[in-house]
Amino acid sequence: MWIVICFMPFIFFVALQGLDIENERELLLQKELKMMLGSDIIFSDSDIKANDIIMDLKLRELDNAFKYPQMFNLSKHFFEYKDEVKRTPLFKIIQKMPKGAVLHAHDTGLLSPDYVLELTYLDDLFVCFVDDDVKFWFSLETPNIPCATKWQPMKEARYSSGNVDEFDAYLRKYFTIVINNPNEVYTNVNAAWSAFQQYFVTTSGLFSYKPVWEKYFYDTLKALREENIMYLEIRSVLPPVYDLEGIKSTSLDTAECYKKVVDQFMVDYPDFFGAKLIYAPPRMVDVKTVKDYIKIAKEIKRKMPDFLAGFDLVGQEDLGMPTKEFLPALLEAKTELDYFFHAGETNWYGSSSDENLVDAIVLGTKRIGHAFALIKHPLLLQEVKERGIAIEVNVISNAVLKLVEDIRNHPVAAFLAQDLPVVLSSDDPGVWEADPISHDYYVTFVGVASRHADLKLLKKLALNSLYYSTYPNKDKIVHEFEIRWTKFIDSLVKDKW
Repeated sequence: MWIVICFMPFIFFVALQGLDIENERELLLQKELKMMLGSDIIFSDSDIKANDIIMDLKLRELDNAFKYPQMFNLSKHFFEYKDEVKRTPLFKIIQKMPKGAVLHAHDTGLLSPDYVLELTYLDDLFVCFVDDDVKFWFSLETPNIPCATKWQPMKEARYSSGNVDEFDAYLRKYFTIVINNPNEVYTNVNAAWSAFQQYFVTTSGLFSYKPVWEKYFYDTLKALREENIMYLEIRSVLPPVYDLEGIKSTSLDTAECYKKVVDQFMVDYPDFFGAKLIYAPPRMVDVKTVKDYIKIAKEIKRKMPDFLAGFDLVGQEDLGMPTKEFLPALLEAKTELDYFFHAGETNWYGSSSDENLVDAIVLGTKRIGHAFALIKHPLLLQEVKERGIAIEVNVISNAVLKLVEDIRNHPVAAFLAQDLPVVLSSDDPGVWEADPISHDYYVTFVGVASRHADLKLLKKLALNSLYYSTYPNKDKIVHEFEIRWTKFIDSLVKDKW
């Protein structure tokens, strides 16, 4: 009897301990969730209902994948699942969702290969096939441009081929890097980047014809608007565009082409909030060339102060010149130009490309493009947060260009968990046959973010793209976003999907 009496307090003590540890466990989980990006968003009653719909769709996919990991599409190469996910209800919801702005995208990498193929049906286009490459040029007469074989009118080449469908299918492969065996062909970062950069080399003569240049940009704005994007900041190398006589313009002229297109688009679609330019020439150059770039940027700023957002340098960081080589020139121009530097788009740690992050920060960059390597730098992470430097994340780009094999391991998972100022974007979605931005939202939400991340995260990512943009009237654009968001939520709840 005495033994039983003594034993009962012990049982009670153990039970209390178990209760305490369960409370502590729950407390830690909730505390961590409150650190997540979007935790400050307050739901309306309709938001709660919409969130239930969205989370039901998300968790169904994740729960099945947890049980059968071999079936989880998003752990595979993007080329394997890009079309399949477009058929899911959740993807269709994300397409309809207001997504704010696109702040990291490159001029001629946004539209699909099918769109580019249609451009080859335009009049006055000549083509030259050289081994496993092709060149394009618009001209009234045979182009006076070196070519190893011969130039011929595109119409003649197409209709004398014997099979137009096969000809077009052959031509289309130059307008995409999507292939059936990417893991065998794109075996490393350099191999993927080589194919990626070749796209821009091959299409340069096609896109830099002035009417095509303007048409492509106009149709880009149209495609973004159709994906419920309100505003764009486009990066461009500003190549000289040419006319049918072969007369080339300057980079300033090309910038003015952009401005003209934006002005016309906003007349045609007054519900769109416009676009700005980030002049982003190649980084694989010497200091003198960068100084020339800066002169061009200043001239654009002088003539179109409200259109130029700022300056960047682009290209594969591992092979390009490190930003530190240009520090004196960039520092001198800092008072006149805002910076939006690509930095840390690399897997290396402690390398010059990795340390571009430091240079971007000390130069006062407003946003950092990619910042893939930032996760390895705890001090720089803190600096980014304290200085309010947005991180322009491009999940699918990083996967396709071989920085991460399984997107569940993308560092943005940690950025989101710590409430860092993440801005989601798409880089060059047309080159890998993604939608202008919906694929990046879907993949980030389902495949990278926490299982617990919900509609609050999606809304916060969209809002961040507006907060960290250079749009001058933030209150106006955010107010309009909230109106569109409410309509989207009401429609989602009403339709019940």
